[in-house]
Amino acid sequence: MRQNTSKPLVWLHGAVKTPPFSQAARIEAGVLLRQLQEGLSLELPHSRPMPSISRHCHELRIRDINKNWRIIDRIDEDAILIVEVFNKTTRKTPKSVLEMCQKRLRKYDADVEE
Repeated sequence: MRQNTSKPLVWLHGAVKTPPFSQAARIEAGVLLRQLQEGLSLELPHSRPMPSISRHCHELRIRDINKNWRIIDRIDEDAILIVEVFNKTTRKTPKSVLEMCQKRLRKYDADVEE
C-alpha cells in the first residue's frame, strides 16, 4: 500500500477559481499544483525560479484565453505555500508583487517560529 506523501497547499493569498480563470486554465493550475504536492520538479515553460523573492520560490505560468496567470509558490519541507495569484500583464513581474510576496513570507515564517 502506497503512503500518502502529498504536501498540503497553504494559501497565504489568492485563489484559483472560475471566473476569472477559464475552466481549462483552472484545471491546468490544479494539475501543476498537484505535481508540486507530489514532489515533482517543474521547469520552463511551466515554472521558473524566483530567487528575487526567496529561496525555493517559483512562478507557475498558466496561459489562459487572453490572460497570463502567475502563481507564486514556495516549496517548504512540509507544505507548498501559495503566496500570490495574479494576471501578469508585462514581461517583468511588478516590484509591488515581489515586495508583497516577500512580506507575506516573512510574516508566515515569523508566525511558524512562534
